[in-house]
Amino acid sequence: MLIRFHFNDVVYKPICIFFSLLLIFPVTATAANEQSNDYFPHTSGSFWVYEDQDGNKLTRRAVEKKTITGETYHAFSYEPALEDWEDYDYRIHPHFYQIDEERVTFWAGDDVEKAVKARLTKEVEAFGEIHAANFDLLYDIEVEAQDEFYVLPTSVTFNEKWDAAQIKAKITLTPDPPQDPEEIILEFTIVETGKVLGTENVETPAGTFEDCLKIEYRTATEVSIFPQGEGEESNLPGESVTTLWVAPNVGIAKFHQEAGDILLKVIPLPEIKASTTVKTLELKRYEVKPANTGGK
Repeated sequence: MLIRFHFNDVVYKPICIFFSLLLIFPVTATAANEQSNDYFPHTSGSFWVYEDQDGNKLTRRAVEKKTITGETYHAFSYEPALEDWEDYDYRIHPHFYQIDEERVTFWAGDDVEKAVKARLTKEVEAFGEIHAANFDLLYDIEVEAQDEFYVLPTSVTFNEKWDAAQIKAKITLTPDPPQDPEEIILEFTIVETGKVLGTENVETPAGTFEDCLKIEYRTATEVSIFPQGEGEESNLPGESVTTLWVAPNVGIAKFHQEAGDILLKVIPLPEIKASTTVKTLELKRYEVKPANTGGK
């Protein structure tokens, strides 16, 4: 449902934001727990250098295991260090993960809340700037997300979906001076599902990798608006698609994501055209240390 709210002579449509929340490092579609480690090289001293379509490089290094709330997780560090939470991506910056008999889980702690809140803040402030001549837009953003995310089952069939993550966010918008209505509340539920599509050969600057797992993640957003006003039926935008190619004994070989400008699709603005953001990371070089060197 697409709802219009009237602040005197100013017409607003609710903001629908989506975040591509996704995790990293899958295992084979029929793998047992022992085989899962083949897709998750984590020996200390191993490193992977990725490069995006703009030539920006990111280096991931495997470091010593970490204990969090009594559980032990494989750990990674990154160069360059993250400077802006808007740039944080769970697939690109996996700091901690764990493999057990049932699944691969990713520990994010409060990183999810920080990233989602940063992106929501950017969108809301951009929306407020467009209408700054009419009034100031005060806002409050609350985000609640689970600490651990279900990345992949250790035994799964091709094309079988699983629920990877769920995030809830609440945005309260208050115009100043007061308008009618005096306050709008938007509540978002962001659901992410994963699916192993099959295997595929992938060519990257680091070489050609055969029999890579091709994993697709989709995020969909549902939104509730209070108070509800009269409006028109519409398919609310809110989906991004992220694809990972994971090579045996190497890890992620390629990352590709397509995500649209949700706000500009919901609120068409003549001065700004909606677009689709495409991001690709490919493995440029790497070194995976043998497990018997320690740090497994």
